Amino acid sequence: MITDSVHEITLRLGTTIGGSTTVAVSRPASDGRVTVAVMSSPALAALDAAGLPYRVIRHGPVRSLAEAAQARGVEVPDVVKTIVVRRGEDDHLFVLTPGDRVISWPKLRALLGVSRMSMPDAAAAKAATGYERGTITPFGSTTAWPVVADERLRGREITLGAGEHGVAVAVDADTAIATLDATVADVTDPEPNR
Repeated sequence: MITDSVHEITLRLGTTIGGSTTVAVSRPASDGRVTVAVMSSPALAALDAAGLPYRVIRHGPVRSLAEAAQARGVEVPDVVKTIVVRRGEDDHLFVLTPGDRVISWPKLRALLGVSRMSMPDAAAAKAATGYERGTITPFGSTTAWPVVADERLRGREITLGAGEHGVAVAVDADTAIATLDATVADVTDPEPNR
């Protein structure tokens, strides 16, 4: 309802309101009016729809996993990497790995019963998920690809990408794994040179 009264709302750009809703404000027009756009992140909307409790962490740009862990206030293993793996033509899956570990290709191939897999390039990963590299999450992906979670994620709070650069969510790993109907297995090896 529009009235003649003026209401002043002060929000920072990128403010999150009510879960997955983000506010963006344009520059004032010559008459002083501004356009307010309310945006919903697909990842946060998917978490809301699933009823999965989460905490949004906005930390800005980071250059490494160690920086991401520091910015998020967690240890490196709690920064979960969501890796898109290609099994075949238009057949992908997500692999969730602790930050201090890498995919063990022999273990993953044995689990899935396949002899070949690859990682798509950045453009193919975005086409498969709707997310840019560095922001990928299984939540809100344009396609609900199967999820494999490394068994070391169980029993802890983890942080995942939230579909935008510099934004993550903290979630209970066991609840997230159950919500995603993920297959849990030993599919990683320690990060080399750690």
